[in-house]
Amino acid sequence: MKTGAFAWRSLRREFRHGELATLAIALLLAVAALTAVGTLASRVEHTLLGSAADLMGGNLGISASRSALPEEFSAQAAGFGLTSSRSIEFASVLFADGRSQFTEIRAVDGDFPLRGELVVANAQGLQQRVGAPANGEVYIDHAVGATLQSGIGDVVQLGGRDYRIAGELIRAAGSAVVQFAPAMMMNLRDAESSGLLGVGSRASYRLMLAGDADAIERFSNWAKPRLPDNARLTTIADAQANLRTTLKRGENFLRMAALLAVLLAGVAVALAAQRFARRKTEEVALLRCLGASRNEILLALLLELGMLALPAFAAGGAIGLALHQAAFAFAGPMLGTAPAPIPFAPVFAAVAIGLAVLIGFALPPLLRLRDVEPMRVFRQDMQTRLRRFDVLYLLPLAVSAGLLMTQSNSLTLALVLACGLFAVGLLASLFTLLVLRLLRAVGRNWPGALRFGLANLGRRKRLTMIQVTALALSLTALDLLAVVGPSLLERWRAELPADTPNYFVLNLQSDQRAGFEDRLRTLGADNFSLLPLAAGKLVAINGKDPALHLGAGDEEASRRIEGEVRVSWSSTLPEANTLIEGTWFEDAPPAAQLSVSSNWMEMLKLKLGDTLTLRFGDQDLRAAISSVREVDWDSFRVNFFLMLDPAHGDPLPHSLISSFHLANGSSALAALSRDMPNLSLVDVNSILDRVRDVIQKVTTSVSWVLAFSLAAGVMVLLGALASTAEERRFETALLRTLGADRRQVNLAILGEFGALGLLAGAISGLGTAATSVVLASEVFNMQGFRPPAFGLAVVAVASAFLVMLAGLLGTRRIARTPPMLVLRRGS
Repeated sequence: MKTGAFAWRSLRREFRHGELATLAIALLLAVAALTAVGTLASRVEHTLLGSAADLMGGNLGISASRSALPEEFSAQAAGFGLTSSRSIEFASVLFADGRSQFTEIRAVDGDFPLRGELVVANAQGLQQRVGAPANGEVYIDHAVGATLQSGIGDVVQLGGRDYRIAGELIRAAGSAVVQFAPAMMMNLRDAESSGLLGVGSRASYRLMLAGDADAIERFSNWAKPRLPDNARLTTIADAQANLRTTLKRGENFLRMAALLAVLLAGVAVALAAQRFARRKTEEVALLRCLGASRNEILLALLLELGMLALPAFAAGGAIGLALHQAAFAFAGPMLGTAPAPIPFAPVFAAVAIGLAVLIGFALPPLLRLRDVEPMRVFRQDMQTRLRRFDVLYLLPLAVSAGLLMTQSNSLTLALVLACGLFAVGLLASLFTLLVLRLLRAVGRNWPGALRFGLANLGRRKRLTMIQVTALALSLTALDLLAVVGPSLLERWRAELPADTPNYFVLNLQSDQRAGFEDRLRTLGADNFSLLPLAAGKLVAINGKDPALHLGAGDEEASRRIEGEVRVSWSSTLPEANTLIEGTWFEDAPPAAQLSVSSNWMEMLKLKLGDTLTLRFGDQDLRAAISSVREVDWDSFRVNFFLMLDPAHGDPLPHSLISSFHLANGSSALAALSRDMPNLSLVDVNSILDRVRDVIQKVTTSVSWVLAFSLAAGVMVLLGALASTAEERRFETALLRTLGADRRQVNLAILGEFGALGLLAGAISGLGTAATSVVLASEVFNMQGFRPPAFGLAVVAVASAFLVMLAGLLGTRRIARTPPMLVLRRGS
């Protein structure tokens, strides 16, 4: 037996039957979806990293307080092929015509910026990209000009020298996200010669570096052990720390879409392989009679699958790359335009996973063909020898578990999806058995054709269970992607609405509160929140030193509590806070009580009833934990880790902190800063823009991948419905031979397929609802998510209709074929 030639002839002959075409398309979709997700994720990650570098002004920064870095750092950076830029940041007061403004000043050298851009507006209001200010010139923030009543071309004084205003700052790479005073930029040489940087100045010195990743890593490894005590490294990851939750959530969305697409493709492969193996049974028996060995037959089958899979893998990889390119052609502004080479690593990874899917889902039914006996040629009713337990059928479960663990990049996501799909499969099997018993009891009173169709389900109990389970799993995946996915994305967008607070105000005094609130109302501010703020220090946990309570090795917790601890209080639970344990404060508790955020409870290993000792000046306050709160830190409202009861908080020395939303607030707030100079205004618009940018990128990427996932789901539906096509053809012909007309045949088909679809749709709806709630809370950190019940109900009803339609279309050709011809083929 020439195994290779036989496999090739067999592939060409049998491709028209449909099972192999289904299998090839399923593999193509799996590889295409993984390639698309991998390349899109790689490009989006590259874009985000590039924009982070633009945001911080370089790829790596070294900051030092009070004194400049040694020159060897700049020299070593040049030795590694990196470009560098020096800057100094300090605070001082600007003067103009008797008016003054406290300002955060940034002095930069001529190489600024290394990454990103510096944009200023000229006297005509036109924005333009520029370099560092020339000697004797400065760029000022709009608020500075408004306070000093000075415009472009006017002169301001700093340190006894005059400087001409050359532009209004619009955007500058490396600007601090949180600024407590309006900004000004000047030339580094002017700052060094101004006399403002002498001993005792509170200046911060920065060396910014840019270059390729390898050189940055080598320099970072060289610099870490040589950093002075007053210096620290700032990486791109640090620059994106405020986006960590957003980036993680976006990655989980992409991973979920890809995983479900691959698992759906795996189920389609398994169903197609099972049909293929069933149809090959007689041929294998004939080959055994002609002297072919079991190993030769198995090798031929594997070669046939290999010849089928290789073009499918190649086409899937090409389609995935094409989708990646199309995404950037049509959605470049949203996904980012940072130049990057096409990433081919995801293509090879997708092909490897496609091969694992092929082996894991298609191999078990094919290996069962080794047990076909030669006597099957003469006795077609002879069953393949069954085993009590076949370890091969654990292979799909092992491959699925491996995919979930390796591709999810999140143990929580993997466990939630695995448990959800397993529960749906188990529920489908058990519920199908229950429904079949119920139909057997009550179906006798139904019309004859409908009774026959429903009886078919009971006669093929095992196949009915397989079909319902496959349909339920595929519909669950489709529900998660097509119904729940958009709802989660919409909920994500809704968490950052247009009126999200974009300004914070610090140092507000109690006697200024009424006037401050009146000014904000006049300006049209909304989404306003205000709470007291007292700064203290945590000195004891349950009467012991915090370090002793935490133990060795918990560096993150120790670092978080070694400095100031900010505390607030309120008689009511603040917005964006949810009480998850304990009770809120009494009106006047006899002893101090604390409400602690859940992340601090976990970080400090606390429980209800524990006591924290806080030091405010020379006063120690010991308070017991009476409640635990879940805090929505992404709300951009005023939130605190620790909140005291008002009776013990009000007597503490404190100021007020406020957050609010104000459109185009930079100019409107300039007068407020001038009238209340003690206020520190913090503009967080840049953070909000970055978060919205990430959400848009992820949403666009997921929508491109969704098409592949839906196509894979359709393949599973078709494969599940076709798994008993031959039996239904024979039964339809038998009904016609016995005198049934086309209406009765159609009624039987509608009853059988409608019951299958409705049962699978109902089970998938319940499973999807439960899984989506856990996904929202545990994976995407969206508390209180409600699954879209209407959408799930529509899918359940639509699935019954589509399955009925597919059944009618699948048997339409049989209805036109002479019954005796079908019966002879089946005999």
